[in-house]
Amino acid sequence: MKDAARKPGYNPPMNESDFESGIEEQPEPPSKGHFKRESHALLKAAYQLVELPDAKLQLVPMSDDLKEAVELGRKINKHGGRKRQIKYIGKLLRSIDAEPIMEALETVDSRAAAATARHHLAERWRERLLDEGDTAVGEFVETYPQVDRQHLRQLMRNARAERKSEKPPRHSRELFRLVRDTIEGQT
Repeated sequence: MKDAARKPGYNPPMNESDFESGIEEQPEPPSKGHFKRESHALLKAAYQLVELPDAKLQLVPMSDDLKEAVELGRKINKHGGRKRQIKYIGKLLRSIDAEPIMEALETVDSRAAAATARHHLAERWRERLLDEGDTAVGEFVETYPQVDRQHLRQLMRNARAERKSEKPPRHSRELFRLVRDTIEGQT
């Protein structure tokens, strides 16, 4: 055994403690699946950028070349050309730090979701007010004390009369506007 230890290229057997101390934990590189998920998220963001209305697009921080690519993508009507342009926008997003753009898109989406939720809440309140009457009025006034009760009751009476006579829902729309504005005034 002593002769074997003297041979060149001989490495003595290692103990478990040698393994633990000699190996440093290195972070694993991102997987192929990680890159694919990231690429799909950026492609989805590119679709969102092209589809956003002008007012919401102004809220997204973009470089000039990305802005030009998005504007061109919005002008292209042919499906194949539009799809290629969106893929190009996705490629541009991969080459930059797209985190601020992704955050801005999430903010725009959350604002739209909040507005939709308020709209649906106003619709539910209007229907309850018309169907349940004084019970719903009491709950609505308790929840939103700033509402003008007299105006609310007048619009309810007029909207109910419209329903019975099958007239166009003018007062029902006014009731909805009052409810919506009251809800938005509190939030």
